[in-house]
Amino acid sequence: MTSTAPATSLPAASAGLGLRRAIAGELLQAQAGAVDFLEVAPENWIGVGGRHGRNLALLAEHHPILCHGLSLSLGGPAPLDMDFVAKVRRFLERWQVPLYSEHLSWCADEGHLYDLIPIPFTEEGVRHTAARIVQVQDALGRRIAVENISYYAAPWQQMSEIDFLNAVLAEADCDLLLDVNNIHVNSVNHGYDALAFLHALPARRVRCIHVAGHYVQAPDLLVDTHGAAVIDPVWELLAAAYRHVGVVPTLLERDFNFPPLAELLAEVGTIRAVQRAAAAGPVRDVA
Repeated sequence: MTSTAPATSLPAASAGLGLRRAIAGELLQAQAGAVDFLEVAPENWIGVGGRHGRNLALLAEHHPILCHGLSLSLGGPAPLDMDFVAKVRRFLERWQVPLYSEHLSWCADEGHLYDLIPIPFTEEGVRHTAARIVQVQDALGRRIAVENISYYAAPWQQMSEIDFLNAVLAEADCDLLLDVNNIHVNSVNHGYDALAFLHALPARRVRCIHVAGHYVQAPDLLVDTHGAAVIDPVWELLAAAYRHVGVVPTLLERDFNFPPLAELLAEVGTIRAVQRAAAAGPVRDVA
């Protein structure tokens, strides 16, 4: 039987930043309270020592650490790497991580593909992926959250993206890391209503939210890069998400093309402002 998440948790109105090695030094010099939590990809930090390992330890003294994985390949055809899952469990326990999430995708088959491949939106895809999520949750002794991904092609569709996502959440009985930028990107690329998608999500399963920037390749083609500032439509979708699910911990993702830290912290400040506005209004929308 999978246990519940660890007792350690974050206040609902928390705003965090993805910890990348390029900005770790600046974060060590930032004012106390500049961010409420940090998020790392455990693959990039397991077994890391030296300066980077020391930076993580120093930052973890003052910030809760969340984990967002990159390589479990939850929907993939290759067997799950249970030795890696065991390493993840030790990492989560070492840093008292309150939330571990992964992408609802696959990325490995006789080697790592270094991309997030969409799972076929089929009943078989639901059963296969949900069974693997349950296997991971049992091995970790905790619930995990899966993230709605951005995607650019979706072969073998028997159901819509939202129906597939909801079916996996229900069958695996896992939580959701809601990425509002991915909803916006997919709504443009695949021509659906972002608010309708958002309101069809099960609010009670949302544990955390991500916001990020993207690249505009064309009016009808957005690329999820995490390499630019968050745009107004995504901030508006974040506000709508709070009206639907309530205020939950929210993270700013930035993976490259880093501006001065002050600019990233200003975006973290925008998350806090949207959270305050949501807290002052109705608790949630009626979906």
